[in-house]
Amino acid sequence: MIGLLTGKVAAHEADGSIVLDVGGVGYELSAPLGTLGRVRADESGRVTLWVHTHVREDALSLFGFADESERAAFRALIAVSNVGPKIAIAVLGALPCAHLARVIASRDLAALTAVSGIGKKIAERLLLELRDKLPTGPAASAAATPGGAPLKSAPLGEDRLRSALTGMGFRPTEADRAIAAMGERAQSPAVPLEGLLREALALLAK
Repeated sequence: MIGLLTGKVAAHEADGSIVLDVGGVGYELSAPLGTLGRVRADESGRVTLWVHTHVREDALSLFGFADESERAAFRALIAVSNVGPKIAIAVLGALPCAHLARVIASRDLAALTAVSGIGKKIAERLLLELRDKLPTGPAASAAATPGGAPLKSAPLGEDRLRSALTGMGFRPTEADRAIAAMGERAQSPAVPLEGLLREALALLAK
């Protein structure tokens, strides 16, 4: 079982999937959107991803995460009935670990149903079964102030789009430029992230 990989990013797709070159071997990993924006490269340009190895009779799939807390959240998600890896990755792409923990704690059904592939029944099951099961360590609490109060965050749609763009290698200023050009549309959690990302990429290509 592979638990950790360190290497250089050889390819990064719009859906978040990554090919990591580790000593000349390319490992293909599915990852939440914005993952590469949450990891730091070393002096050689290498990044380290925490890995979940998912084994089935007909396939072996690798899933990569920015830190151990994010991987733990993924494992908590796939332990919920009717939630597979694809849905878990979509959830963490739209709601990074600390944000997801706040959504579960506040029982924010609307934030969960705004994620592509999450209906009301699955959202309700997540709220019920993930209570007190998500990581609460330093990495998962990074959005809190030193005094423990949560920082005021950007609207969910805008936040997930910025995370996805920076994860693809765009500078924060470039991401902010695209978001500003998209106006209120970029701020809506109801708009699928894939559509927002395509629109943002078109703007940045001009």
